[in-house]
Amino acid sequence: MDLSCFKAYDLRGRVPDQLNPILAEKIGRAYVEITGAKKVIVGYDIRLSSPDIAEALSSGLMAAGADVFDIGLCGTEQVYFATSHYKMDGGIMVTASHNPKDHNGMKMVGPESRPISSDNGLNEIRDRVLEPFADAAEQGRYEPLEVMSAYVDHLLGYIDAGSLSPLTIVCNAGNGGAGLVIDELEQHLPFEFVKVHHQPDGHFPNGVPNPILPENRAATADAVIAEGAAMGIAWDGDYDRCFFFDENGRFIEGYYIVGLLADQFLHKTGGGKVIHDPRLTWNTLDLVKAAGGEAIESKTGHAFIKQKMRDEDAVYGGEMSAHHYFRDFAYCDSGMIPWLLVAERLCQSGQTLSSLIDARIEAYPASGEINRTIADPPKVIAAIEAKYSVGAKSVSHVDGVSIEFDDWRFNLRMSNTEPVVRLNVESRADIPLMEEKTEELLAEMDRLNKEG
Repeated sequence: MDLSCFKAYDLRGRVPDQLNPILAEKIGRAYVEITGAKKVIVGYDIRLSSPDIAEALSSGLMAAGADVFDIGLCGTEQVYFATSHYKMDGGIMVTASHNPKDHNGMKMVGPESRPISSDNGLNEIRDRVLEPFADAAEQGRYEPLEVMSAYVDHLLGYIDAGSLSPLTIVCNAGNGGAGLVIDELEQHLPFEFVKVHHQPDGHFPNGVPNPILPENRAATADAVIAEGAAMGIAWDGDYDRCFFFDENGRFIEGYYIVGLLADQFLHKTGGGKVIHDPRLTWNTLDLVKAAGGEAIESKTGHAFIKQKMRDEDAVYGGEMSAHHYFRDFAYCDSGMIPWLLVAERLCQSGQTLSSLIDARIEAYPASGEINRTIADPPKVIAAIEAKYSVGAKSVSHVDGVSIEFDDWRFNLRMSNTEPVVRLNVESRADIPLMEEKTEELLAEMDRLNKEG
C-alpha cells in the first residue's frame, strides 16, 4: 500500500493513487486505535474528492468504535475550534490546503486541538494502517454538528464591535471555503465586502488558492484599486492563512503583519508573551518590547509554534508565512481573526494600512523568503555559517542558522516540507545593505552548490 501521503505534519497526496476512500477508511480505524479517541470531529474542504474521503474516514472511525461529529464543509480552523470548544477527543480535517487540485489530505488533532504530527502519533497511525483490523464490539454513531454560529460568535469576541466604522474591504476566497464565513460575519459588521472568486468551487476555475504565489495576487490587488478599498484580504483554500493588501493594492509581507498583530494584541491584553519564528525578527522584537510584551523565538512550523505557545501561555504567535496563532483559539492558527484585528485597528486609529506598515518596512527592510534548490543543503548551510560567523554578533541554531551583525542579519534553513533551502535577510533602516547582502549570500550559495 502506498503511504507516501503521510508527511511530517499532516497527510497530502494525489487522488486516487496516494489517497483514496479505501485508505481513508483504514486511516480512520488506525486513528482510533492509536489515539483511543471516542468522540471525533470531522470536516472537509471544497475539493471535489473531499466528501467521499470524509465519508470513508468517518466509516473507519465508527467501525473502530468512535462517535463521529460531522461539521461538513468548513475550514481547518473550524475543526480546531469545534474540537476544543465541544471538548472532543480529536478532530480530522480533510484538506490539501494549497496543493494542486488533484490532491487531498488530512490534518489531525487530539484533545484540546493539540496537533498530531510525526513525532507524536502520526507515524504510528501510518504503521497501523498496514495491519489487519477487526470491528469494535460497539460501533460508533454518526451525528451532524452545526458549528458556524458558535464559531462566528467566538470570532467576534476578538474585536470591539462598537469601535468599528464603515470600510470597504476586498475579500478573495480563491473559490475556497472562506467566503462562507465572510457571508456569516457580514451580518454583524459595518463593512462593505467586495467579493472576488467568492463561491466555493473545487474545480478551482481561477487556479489553486495560494496567495503567496505572486501570480495569484493580481485579482485582489486590482479589485482594491478599482473599488478604492481600505484593504484586501486573500486566503488559501482551507483559510488557515490570510494575506493582506494595503489600500494601494500592495501585497504586504507576512513578517510585518506579525508585528502589527503583536502590537494590537498586547495593547488589548496589557502585556504577555508573543511567539515568533527565527526567519525575520527585528521588527517583531521592537514592537513587542514597546508594547510591554515578551518576545520568544520558536522553530518554524505549526507543531513547534503551538507547543511553544502552550509552554509559555503566549497570547499570540505569528509566522511570516501568514500563520497566526491565538491563545483563546486553543493556541491554534486562524485566517479569520487576523483580518478582524487589522480592520479594527484601521477603524480605531483612523490610519491607512500603508501608513501603519510603511514605517516598519523603512525601519527593518527585508528580502522576503528566497528559496533555492540545493544538492547538499547541510553542507552548504555549514559552509555559509563557517564563513559568516567570523566577526558576527551572535549565531543561533533555533531553526537552521541565524547570524546577526550590528546592522544586518540573516536566517538560512532547510524547509520542513520541500527539498529547498530558504534564505531571509533584513537590515536596520538600510535597503541597499539588505539588498547587497542578499545578493552576496545567494551568489555564495550558488557557488557552493556548483562545487558540490
